[in-house]
Amino acid sequence: MAGFNKVILIGNLTRNPELRYTPNGTPVASLGLAVSRRYKQGDELKEEVCFVDIVVFGKQAEHCGQYLSKGSGIIVDGRLQQRRWETEDGQKRSKHEVVAQTVTFMPKRQDSSGGGAEAPAQDDAGYEPDEHV
Repeated sequence: MAGFNKVILIGNLTRNPELRYTPNGTPVASLGLAVSRRYKQGDELKEEVCFVDIVVFGKQAEHCGQYLSKGSGIIVDGRLQQRRWETEDGQKRSKHEVVAQTVTFMPKRQDSSGGGAEAPAQDDAGYEPDEHV
C-alpha cells in the first residue's frame, strides 16, 4: 500500500530560530511552532494549542534564522518524521517533528494602537516577509 506524508501548518513561533550547521556545512534551523484551534463547547468559546517542532534545511534555514523571531507567523509545508535515539543511560527516546519543504513568512501584525488591518511588513533591506523562502 502506498503512503502519503504531507503536513501543512499555520502558526506562530514559540522561540527564536536556532541556526546551526552540519559537519559538511549544511544549514539547519530548529523552530518551535504553536498551532491553535478554536471551537465552541456549549456557549463557551475554547482554544486548544498544539506545539510542534519544525526542522528546516539549506538556504531556507538561513533565511529563517535571519528574518524570523519569536511570535512570527509562518506557513509550513512539509512531511512528518519520527526521530529515535538512545540516552546516555540507555533509555530509548523518540519524537515526531515536521521537516519543512517550504516556509512562507506571514505579514507581521500591527499593534492594536495602530488600528487597522494586517499589512505586509518590510524590513530595512526591502525583504517582504510573506515571500516564499
